[in-house]
Amino acid sequence: MKLQHFIDRPILSIVISVVILVAGLIGLYALSVEQYPDIAPPTIRVSTTYSGANAEAVQKSVIVPLEEAINGVENMTYMTSTASNTGSAEITVYFKQGSDPDMAAVNVQNKVSTATSLLPAEVTKVGVTTMKRQSSMLKIFGLYSPNGTYDRNFLTNYLSINVKPQIQRISGVGEVNVMGGDYAMRIWLKPDVMAQYELKPSDVEAALSSQNIEASTGSIGEDSKNVYQYTLKYRGRLEKEQEFEEIVIRAYDDGRVLKLKDIATVELGAQSYSYTGTVNGAPGTTCMINQTAGTNANEIITEIDKYLDELKETLPEDMEIVELMSTKNFLDASIDEVIKTLLEAIVLVVLVVYVFLQNPRSTLIPTISIFVSLIGTFAALYIAGFCINLLTLFALVLAIGTIVDDAIIVVEAVQVRFDEGYRSPYKASVDAMTGISSAIVTSTLVFMAVFVPVSFMGGTSGVFYTQFGITMAVAVGISAINALTLSPALCALILRPNEILTDGKKPEFSTRFRLAFDSAFKRIVLKYKSGVKFFIKRKWRAWTSFAAAVGLLFYFMGTTKTSLVPSEDTGSIFISLDAPAGSTLAETESIMNEVEDELKEIPQIENFNKVAGFGMGSGSGASHGMFIVKLKHWDERQDKNSSVDAISQEIYRRTAHIKNCNLFVFSPPMISGYGTGNSFELYLQDRSGKGIDALSQVTDTFLVALNKRPEIQMAYTSFSANFPQYRVDVDEAQCQRAGTTTEAVLSVLSGYYGSLYVSNFNRFTKLYRVIIQAPSDERKSMQSLDNVFVKTSGGMAPVSQFVKLTKTYGAESLTRFNMFSSINVQGMPASGYSSGDVINAVKEVSAETLPTGYGYEFSGMTREEEQMANSHDTVIIYGVCILFIYLILCALYESLFIPMAVILSVPFGLMGSFLFARLWGIENNIYLQTGLIMLIGLLSKTAILLTEYASERRKEGMSLTQAAISAAGVRLRPILMTALTMIFGLLPLMFASGVGANGNTSLGVGAVGGMLIGTIALLFVTPAFFITFQYIEERVMGKRKEDRKL
Repeated sequence: MKLQHFIDRPILSIVISVVILVAGLIGLYALSVEQYPDIAPPTIRVSTTYSGANAEAVQKSVIVPLEEAINGVENMTYMTSTASNTGSAEITVYFKQGSDPDMAAVNVQNKVSTATSLLPAEVTKVGVTTMKRQSSMLKIFGLYSPNGTYDRNFLTNYLSINVKPQIQRISGVGEVNVMGGDYAMRIWLKPDVMAQYELKPSDVEAALSSQNIEASTGSIGEDSKNVYQYTLKYRGRLEKEQEFEEIVIRAYDDGRVLKLKDIATVELGAQSYSYTGTVNGAPGTTCMINQTAGTNANEIITEIDKYLDELKETLPEDMEIVELMSTKNFLDASIDEVIKTLLEAIVLVVLVVYVFLQNPRSTLIPTISIFVSLIGTFAALYIAGFCINLLTLFALVLAIGTIVDDAIIVVEAVQVRFDEGYRSPYKASVDAMTGISSAIVTSTLVFMAVFVPVSFMGGTSGVFYTQFGITMAVAVGISAINALTLSPALCALILRPNEILTDGKKPEFSTRFRLAFDSAFKRIVLKYKSGVKFFIKRKWRAWTSFAAAVGLLFYFMGTTKTSLVPSEDTGSIFISLDAPAGSTLAETESIMNEVEDELKEIPQIENFNKVAGFGMGSGSGASHGMFIVKLKHWDERQDKNSSVDAISQEIYRRTAHIKNCNLFVFSPPMISGYGTGNSFELYLQDRSGKGIDALSQVTDTFLVALNKRPEIQMAYTSFSANFPQYRVDVDEAQCQRAGTTTEAVLSVLSGYYGSLYVSNFNRFTKLYRVIIQAPSDERKSMQSLDNVFVKTSGGMAPVSQFVKLTKTYGAESLTRFNMFSSINVQGMPASGYSSGDVINAVKEVSAETLPTGYGYEFSGMTREEEQMANSHDTVIIYGVCILFIYLILCALYESLFIPMAVILSVPFGLMGSFLFARLWGIENNIYLQTGLIMLIGLLSKTAILLTEYASERRKEGMSLTQAAISAAGVRLRPILMTALTMIFGLLPLMFASGVGANGNTSLGVGAVGGMLIGTIALLFVTPAFFITFQYIEERVMGKRKEDRKL
């Protein structure tokens, strides 16, 4: 099928483009929007509680058996676990990127079930939950009472009863965490009264389990000939406090009855008193939502927001919901910014095209091509299963400059025919297409070839490259189809031949513009040709400049700072706070109130909450706390002092006078699913079993050394082995003399001092726990042990007779990483340093300070980046890309040497990219690297324009030098157009500001630098390289070609 067919049938050509457009619009409507493709590894969380147990007991009796069972589950990469003094146990298992999260959850659940028999009874009663979820927050909101009408307990349960179940039903929500305890029936035992009646906590437990029960009592009259039958109904589980108070503990022969209310106070309280919190300084509670792996964050948040908006209408008076963090805000703002950039790029590219073509009609054809290609690409994205995200949108911005190329080549070729004197647009179009169709196909294939090897990469960077590359390749592919069908048809329809100049008649503006441009351009071409001659005569200059470019490229590649993705201002800040070890919740809260007063003074803050008893990086514990701060919208904080970094520094400055706590300020992670924040994270491991105290000392030495490094702004650990504790030793001999047992003594202790979950009750359509414990006044000092009694053969005896307490220090929570005891270290890079610098600093410091038997491993985003740095994937990929281009060119030119002239122009561009990155102080991150891959394709494509023309001229019998200089003169214009459309199209990215500016700049600066320096070098050195390789070619292959002619 000849291309002339499309010129003869313009309606067919238009229909092809319209079909592409419609398919693209359908794809655009169906595609989901996300910040990044789903690249976070699936994570499975296994959690349970062992009430009243300390961290060591939890680790030995719960975590170790579970980890032993889970270890080695299919596709797992690593796991971490935490046991804390609050009795909570949590294991997080990370899987390979691309594993099926549902299968992972099933496999972990199966492994967990094999270990259930090894767990303490108290734990199996509560149950072990396995759930798939990402570790980073999707959305955090607060419910508060601005005037203090409602207390925190009421608000927490209002959330749990009315809001949480609805949110859990939204598809894709992994976990809804309400910071605070559910309701529970608290039975506060009075130890002194119980001693008088010779009772111990287990007697109360027995009474509850025999009287607070559901029973099936059958029916009367069933199967009989009676008229009616009656179902027997037992009152079932108790609901109200008054009903619990009436529970019979003992009935005496003389008719007296001892009831629960005589020996305890019963109230509807909270299941745990380990949290307390406020929102914007008023009583409030916080709800954190995590997503499951492989779901669309944007859609989930849209659903949650829709539900919360409906809920706001029905909230009681003096109850308000405020957003504290949402990943959607940053996503929406950054995508708006990219779309704005896209439109700016289109306008700039159209202007450049107009300057070169000097004719509105000619400019219209490439402009139409931009829209057909961009919109058509969405259909391919939908088929490939991608989503609209920052990467695919950036690929489209970069593609704009490339898409117009093919259409420009067509229009320019037709224009050349007009300049030669053609008067018929149809004739000019048909003749033009015969000469250039092969060049269009060649250059498109070469450009697409770059992105083929990239798509086969695995891992996180592979997902990035694949989405970027395929988007770009498809856009360029569509533009080539367009250039072969619609563009020539439009040329024949709407272009007009050059105006015939007649004396006395003033020519049109476009003619005057064209003549002025042409005469100016001819002068430029003459100067350019003399520059080319200079390099051709002194070929050694071309070769030395090539060697210099390669040398610089390797130098820059080795020394440019690296990171995975640039950190952005996401509009939220997290503050983690650690009070001195052993602080009570009340003490931690009072320290946090001081910080809260400072936060209220910072004008850029819109909302914030405070939670004492839970830290973002440190987990639960009375001495930890956190603030989640939502900043005002980006439009309201344009100046330098209102960026996230500036506000973080301001928070540090304002809280510097609060001496008795450690503050750590960080932002949400850039890629969700990699940890809780954008800090670097590693675990120091004790691989030799020397114990936690030794590991703690090693960590302290390590941190001192690490904090001295200039790359580190702050590195810290929330671990402390200085939590005051008492070791309980029971005197077994004394127990046996008194006629009791160690178990009985410990059971009394855990009944009064721990909290025993002894039964359940139904209320507010939910099931709650019944918990017994001594009131806080009865257990606030060491002397209280004298008032707690255990039953012996000779009556009741104080527990203090059998127990010896020794003061010790221990950890509040114990962590393991891949089954070794470990301590988590987090920190932030200093400004001006990248995460790659931090990784190197950590390697050096660990080599100096860690003794044998100790090691470290990175986790989260830092681990991903370290693996990428070690694998040298990027260098291999550049190599494979260049090899692919070389092979395609060899096949097209039937030559092994001429393609070298094309390939050797690439290092100049890559060097230019790194040079600009260095000047702008930009890190070598995923954005810069994707830009580089595109550069390899684009520079090769541009160099082909030169070599193809030169080799044709050589075949026509010109000398080598003539062929090279003639090709350089003729091809200067299309090469400059390609380069300038690309550079102008990327200027909005290069000088981006506002949301997501760091990512935009990384892409823009690298690509513009590479294109600028690459094109300048290519224009002057490629002709010289062509002559060298054409000469070798004729010497080596010439004989074969002559033999063929005989």
